[in-house]
Amino acid sequence: MVRILPMAAASSSLHLASFRPCLRFSPSFSYHPSRRLTLFHLGSVIPQGVRAAKFIIKSEGNSIEGNMARAISQESALEWVKKDNRRMLHVVYRVGDLDKTIKFYTECLGMKLLRKRDIPEERYTNAFLGYGPEDSHFVVELTYNYGVDKYDIGAGFGHFGVAVEDVAKTVDLVKAKGGKVTREPGPVKGGNTVIAFVEDPDGYKFELLERGPTPEPLCQLMLRVGDLDRAIQFYEKAFGMELLCKRDNPEYKYTIAMMGYGPEDKNVVLELTYNYGVTEYDKGNAYAQIAIGTDDVYKTAAAIKLYGGKIMREPGPLPGINTKITACLDPDGWKSVFVDNIDFLKELE
Repeated sequence: MVRILPMAAASSSLHLASFRPCLRFSPSFSYHPSRRLTLFHLGSVIPQGVRAAKFIIKSEGNSIEGNMARAISQESALEWVKKDNRRMLHVVYRVGDLDKTIKFYTECLGMKLLRKRDIPEERYTNAFLGYGPEDSHFVVELTYNYGVDKYDIGAGFGHFGVAVEDVAKTVDLVKAKGGKVTREPGPVKGGNTVIAFVEDPDGYKFELLERGPTPEPLCQLMLRVGDLDRAIQFYEKAFGMELLCKRDNPEYKYTIAMMGYGPEDKNVVLELTYNYGVTEYDKGNAYAQIAIGTDDVYKTAAAIKLYGGKIMREPGPLPGINTKITACLDPDGWKSVFVDNIDFLKELE
């Protein structure tokens, strides 16, 4: 595993308001083989001069060796991506006080602490929290780096979405626990869904959405992008996501698109937001990446390369634990890690 290191804060300080979701209903490299994979700690410092690597793709009994961008045609890549078994596994980000954050998530948001791991030789601690087991639910992976108590969230990261049955009750609980409420409960503008916004101890925003029981309460991750059509095309073709809905809000000068691997009332979705005229954002050093499961990291890397992504970690097994992964940046510079599905389940054992 590779530790997530603190980064120097970016110079830009643009901070735009969070926006409402689009709903279609009311509603140096080291590893520890003995531990569950921490492949998502691939570092936030982006290596320079990344080059396309040679690799082998095995498909229908044949081996194809070549440059990543040429090893698979666009037609076959698109067809395979759509058939691949993909699921958003978890999201990784940094916090300044791990115990305080865990207390807020468990007592105010109703999450469960799934596990906690301290790696003193690497000077960091992880905590995994969510609403169900990691093999079936989207969860958060918190990283605390020893001695670092503050990070810059930046202007590019938006918020997480959590579905609750009673928004007002949840907000009252947040207030009782000393939490910060930035938007009181009420219907979303132009709709009926009751929402509210709260902040965790580090300033990460959580949108509370009033819904009935759902299999995936941790339901949204919002990121801002500089070219929405480009982002939609990339996530459809390279990531195999579906455009669930798109909504333009000219009055407030923004457009949003919901992307995911299933209906947004039953699955976690990626909410992409484009603010009119803003093409680039300061990403800070707090948010790290999302992890997504795949049946083949080699084909995944090839498809990503074909459709405008940048490979940051060539596909292949991690030393010591043999879990196959690849890491990439989307056209806006947001990082994702793809993990072999079978290897992921083995590591959870």
